[in-house]
This record gives sequence, C-alpha cells and structure tokens, in this order.
Amino acid sequence: MKNRQLSLSILASVLGSILLLAGCKKINESTDLGGGLIPPIDNINTFDTTITVEGYNDLFTFTGNALTDDSTRSASTDEHFLGVISNDPIFGKTDARLFLELKPPFYKYTFRNKPHPDSLFIDSVILILDYVETYGDTTVPQTVEVREITSEFRYDTSYLIRENHFTTSTLLGSTTFTPHTLNDSVYAAFDTSKSQLRVRLDNSFGHRLLMYDTAGANNAYSTDSAFRSKFKGFALQSVAGGNAIMGFNLLGVNTKLAIYYKYTNGFNNIDTSLAFFTFSANGLSASANYIERNYSGTPVLAAQGGASPDPILYIQNTPGTFATIKMPDLALLNNRVIHRAELIAEQVYDVSDSMFPPPSFLYLDAFDAAMNDYRTVPYDLMFTSPTSLNLGSFGVAPINSVDGSGNTIRTWKFNLSRYVQHVVNDTEPVYDLRLFAPFYVIDQYKPTTNATPTPQFISINPSIAKGRMRIAGNTGPGDTNPHRLRLRIIYSKL
Repeated sequence: MKNRQLSLSILASVLGSILLLAGCKKINESTDLGGGLIPPIDNINTFDTTITVEGYNDLFTFTGNALTDDSTRSASTDEHFLGVISNDPIFGKTDARLFLELKPPFYKYTFRNKPHPDSLFIDSVILILDYVETYGDTTVPQTVEVREITSEFRYDTSYLIRENHFTTSTLLGSTTFTPHTLNDSVYAAFDTSKSQLRVRLDNSFGHRLLMYDTAGANNAYSTDSAFRSKFKGFALQSVAGGNAIMGFNLLGVNTKLAIYYKYTNGFNNIDTSLAFFTFSANGLSASANYIERNYSGTPVLAAQGGASPDPILYIQNTPGTFATIKMPDLALLNNRVIHRAELIAEQVYDVSDSMFPPPSFLYLDAFDAAMNDYRTVPYDLMFTSPTSLNLGSFGVAPINSVDGSGNTIRTWKFNLSRYVQHVVNDTEPVYDLRLFAPFYVIDQYKPTTNATPTPQFISINPSIAKGRMRIAGNTGPGDTNPHRLRLRIIYSKL
C-alpha cells in the first residue's frame, strides 16, 4: 500500500518545525542530567535536562506472537523487489522473490489468424518488468530464473511478505545481468523504451500460448477463470550471484509479456505481429512479494537478548528489526511545565551505509500493557485532518548532521512533549516505546487518556525491504557518548 498520508503531513510539519526552531535559537543541547539553567526567556527560568533511556534490540518474527509477528502484506500497487543481497556485513542476507500474473487484455481473446492455428508460429516470448531502482551493489551480476506457479494464486488476496505461499514446476527461462544495466535503453522490435528487466522464455511456452483457444479442451481465452486453469502465473527468483535487490512497478507500462509471432495472411504471405499480456489490463492479476532475512553470523543476531541495554541498536525496514526503548528515570520527575521533550536517536556511521543506505523514515509507538497491544504515542501523534496524521512534526523524518569523524549521519528527534507533560502530571504511565522502520503499521489509535482505541493503518516508508542502519544506544548513566540515545527535556519549575 502506498504512503497515502505522509507527504502532505511532512510538508506542513516541516514548515512548522522551522518556525519552532527559529523561536528556540537560545536553547543549546544539554549533555548532563539536570544540565543547567538556560538564559531567562520572558523572565521565566527555563531548564534543560537529559534523561537516560535504554534501548534493547529485537527481531520481528512470524511465530504466532501477536506482539512481535510481522503481518505486513503486499499489494499490487506496491513496489515489488527481486534479487539477493548475499553480503551485507552487518545485516546479513536478503532473498527477495516476486510472483505475478500477466493476462490477455480482454476475453474472448484471439491471436491474428487464430481460426487457422497451423498458420501461427512463435518467434520469441519475453517477460518484461518495469524497473524502478536497485538497493545494494549495482555492479555484481546475478542470475534470475522464471518458473511456472502450480499452486493457487488469487488476485483478491494480499499475501504476507514473510511467507512463500507457492509451489513451482517448469523452468520457463533465465537471464544473467548486472543491475546497473537495467537503466539502459532497449532496442528491440516494437520496443525502444528503457528501465526494463527482460527475460527470454522458452519458445515452447510461447507456442503453448498460441495454441490456446476460446472453446473446447484447449480453452484458455474465453474467461479469466479459464485462463487461470491453464496458467497460474510466474515465479521469479535470483539463483546465483548478486548483492542487491531490484524494485519493479507491476502497474508500469513496461511490465508485460511480449509474444512475438508470425502468421500467414490472406495472401499466403508471412507477417510478424506482437501481442502483450499485461498486469493491469483487466484488474484481475495476482501478485506477491516474498522477502526472507538471514541474520546468521551477523552483529544483529549477536545483539539479541541480554539484560543490559545495548550500545548499538540495529534497525531494518520491513521485514526487519526493532528496538524497545525504556525510560525508567522519567517516572522520577516531579510536576513541572514541559516546553519541549524529544527522544533523540542518531545514526552510527559505517562504510557499508553508502551501499545499503538507511530507511527514509523511523516510527515510534508505545506498548500499552492494559490493552496488551501497541498504540500511538498519546497526545503527540494526532490527526490534523480527517485523513492526515502529524507524522512530520512528530519526528519520523530525519535531519542531516555530522558525527565526530566528519561523516554525514541522520538524526531523528521525536516530539514527546505533550506525552511527557502528562507523565509528570501523573495522568499517563511511562510506556515502553518501540523504535522501528516499518512500511506501514496498524496501531491502536488512542490520542488521549479517555479516548476509545481504534485500529489505525499508518503508512511510514515508501516501500518494503530497503533501508537499514545502526543507531547509538545508551549503556546507562555513565555513558559519555555525545551521540547516545537520550530524552532531552526543556522545562520550567512550577
């Protein structure tokens, strides 16, 4: 599902954030708990303190635990990924497989001169995918195989991305390519476009399509159900090499099955023709995207478990990882006026980040033990219109900053001001928070204490699969890392 809410929310909130920052120029980052008195503003003594927070690494799973299971589903409008990341030094391996149906543009469908099937001859049949982008190393070749799906494949079902739902049989074709070449223009008969992955399939498959009819035992083109009974779809998988996943647009004009064939015309001459089966022509095409992560032997897997807070947090886009954030010292604060409270999370740079960049956005929600479910952060994540959340001013988008070695890093500052005010007023408990980079999330939306919770679909990142990063954790009150995970509070005494 596309990010329907995010762009407008961020644009409006970024403008508001600029005004907020402009009004806070006198306030500098504090590094110590109880860090001192800020110069008086309007004769009010304003203080700045930093609260120690703890971060614990965890993995999304698919084992039946409703709180950690990743139930993300793919939709036909989503960008679909294909390929293999075989050597991410931090996050291990990723295997992305793509499944789709391509169908005739209408029913009943016939090829030219179909009443005389002996006059039809296959020239070639090409599976083409509309290329969008590459995440990873664009210079390492990989081989993609195309097989025929033999299990049920439904256009009215959104499939879980953590499950491989399909069985396959016949190898229809394969190709070896280098990802950076997918941007190149294609010069083929009847096609001079660019940004394509092209896989030539076996001519026997093309001949099979030519021989299908609209009636009788070989009927495939009379109805959609008849076609599905003869051919259930394509399964694509990278089987050799590769250190990247490629994104494709199934609804793009370049996603199609090109069937080049020859036929005899009424004058007994041989003509060449081209037929396209497409994904979007009749709205009845099924799709699925299976993404498998393998963290064996990685720092991500080594960081799981343990009773002590983690110095490094590992965050990866769906299907991926998350961090649980605990703030035990927040409960020790007495009542005061909170002007600003923000959870600050800073990227820890690694040279591999240039090849495997961070996700576009991070998200923060809260675990409510009374509901035994995750909820939106109360009072700070709110609807600004009937269809738009204030995700931008809440802090899902990063700002660029520089670490101590001069590397450009991303920093997130989540605005928790209203929530923290209610904590110090003893009207809200201190929740454990969850920091992650989802494609989308379905949280219980409960904006205030007395509100009735309702499930809310919230789009965050523009796609699945791509984006991972390390974030500085916090080892406790003695942690002197200036980039550590922390809760900064600007307040006035009552």
